[in-house]
Amino acid sequence: MRRVTRNFLIGVGIVIVALLALGALPSYLGTGDPYYLTAEPVNETDVSDEAVNVSEFSARRYPYLLGALEDGRSEGYQRGPFGIKGSFTHSPFDEYDALVVQNPDARVDGEDAILVDFNGQRYRVTVVQP
Repeated sequence: MRRVTRNFLIGVGIVIVALLALGALPSYLGTGDPYYLTAEPVNETDVSDEAVNVSEFSARRYPYLLGALEDGRSEGYQRGPFGIKGSFTHSPFDEYDALVVQNPDARVDGEDAILVDFNGQRYRVTVVQP
């Protein structure tokens, strides 16, 4: 193999490895206390009729939400330094914002919470940082 061809292939290999590392890196970055999506059951008489029906939501699209509905609290999410991680990874904030977009009237007045209906039960969903 000629020297120029070998150097070119090594350079291409280094670029590919660097791009793969940059793609995986943001998920490993994290600083500060983690954020969680929490789901608390609410009494239906205490809330309005507006709620987002999440009974048919996919666990691939809403892993934090469905984790919170099953266990009361999702797995933790740490924000990355310099705001880099938020651009490349999926977060509880993304899921909360998606719920608000689907039904803005389901927001709880005076709180950063939204009402969801999961298999006939109502929950108050919020993003918290302990």
